[in-house]
Amino acid sequence: MAETDPDLTRTAAPASAPEAGAIPPSRMALLFMVMLVTAAGNTAMQSVMPSIGTALKVEDVWISLAYSWSALLWVVCAPFWARRSDKRGRKAMMALGLSGFITSFVLCGAALWAGLSGWLTAFWTLILFAAARSLYGGFGSAAPPAVQAYVASRTPRATRTQALSLIASSFGLGTVIGPALAPLMVVPFLGLGLTGPFIAFAAIGVVALVLLRLRLPDDEPRFAARGQAAPYASASGAPADPGETSEAEDAAAAADTDPPRLSWRDPRLRPWVFAGLVGGHAQAMVQGIAGFLVLDRLALRDTPDAGAGPIGLVLMSGAIATLLAQWGLIPRFDLGPRAATLWGITAAAIGTAILAVAGDLHLIALGYAIASLGFGLFRPGTTAGTSLAVTRTEQGQASGIVASLAGASYIYAPALGVWLYGHSDWLGFGLIVALCAVVLLHGWFKLQADRDLTTERR
Repeated sequence: MAETDPDLTRTAAPASAPEAGAIPPSRMALLFMVMLVTAAGNTAMQSVMPSIGTALKVEDVWISLAYSWSALLWVVCAPFWARRSDKRGRKAMMALGLSGFITSFVLCGAALWAGLSGWLTAFWTLILFAAARSLYGGFGSAAPPAVQAYVASRTPRATRTQALSLIASSFGLGTVIGPALAPLMVVPFLGLGLTGPFIAFAAIGVVALVLLRLRLPDDEPRFAARGQAAPYASASGAPADPGETSEAEDAAAAADTDPPRLSWRDPRLRPWVFAGLVGGHAQAMVQGIAGFLVLDRLALRDTPDAGAGPIGLVLMSGAIATLLAQWGLIPRFDLGPRAATLWGITAAAIGTAILAVAGDLHLIALGYAIASLGFGLFRPGTTAGTSLAVTRTEQGQASGIVASLAGASYIYAPALGVWLYGHSDWLGFGLIVALCAVVLLHGWFKLQADRDLTTERR
């Protein structure tokens, strides 16, 4: 049974009422769950893919390139779904994203199982894997911008960095859970082996989708005919939420107009877009190299099944550090977007330098943790900066740009990083540190001060 929406029993507040605490904890938990499941599934996949590639006798760079088409689709589709969420509601787009995740994981697991079982050659296995993965890029990209827009449009400017950091930390927690569970899901049951995590997380995604459908109130925008609000109730049984639209959205609806199309080149967004794109490429390269680095430095190339455990431990260390940044450092020191971005990219560069010289599991985990802590500060910083740079009615489009930037970072950066690392460790890690330095210099001179960004605007 769907939960009763507290907004239905609340009288209308004056337009000047404060907006703090606008999202009840039960709803925040649902939003957290949507992001958590997809993050855990994706990092579980990252834990086993280097071992799968080695078992298939495929060059490392081709495993990285298998994600590229999905990432390109993410870049194209995320802004579309974000604009769609402004008209069809955030919940509908979250459900679509989860459905894309589930379908993609089932088909990816089936393709890899066929390849590992000898039914398909390595070439066709990767082709089918890339095609199945594209479903995540095309449809899974609907969920993150919808969640971000839901939160951004319901939190005041002064606390938006913390609210978005909490949502971003769901990815951090997911990246702890995914690598922790992945080795346990590599089981001989039904011959699943290394493909077990794909099927298991698809099943978890189904549970998350059912809970989302039943427990999150519907929020389909009710655009008035000549200013009259028309209630809407879905067939799922979840009540419509009369308090879901923000004041700016209501104003746009009353005027019967849509906000202007938001561009990456908008002067308000340009500094944050540049920082997010360049720093995102650095992050994608670190993540792309990490699994193969573990196999090489620990001499596990001849026993790929044994690689899932150590790779999972390294990814878990990074995930815990990310949580420390987002649950501890940002709220404890009240870091604004600019401070989080600059401090984060500096720590990321230091961690990458340690990773470059690491020769054992302990030092690899330490370097990856420091780099992840840095990116755990950097990513919420640029996300919040992008959100705060625009008006409330533009939040849906802004969240689409953020999601698109995240996808753009994974089109070729992981494969490029792995390719450079394959030729020389110093080329791969040197480029990552250089990208971090570019973001630091750019941010120091171009990013807007936190006190200006977080000031409430009437």
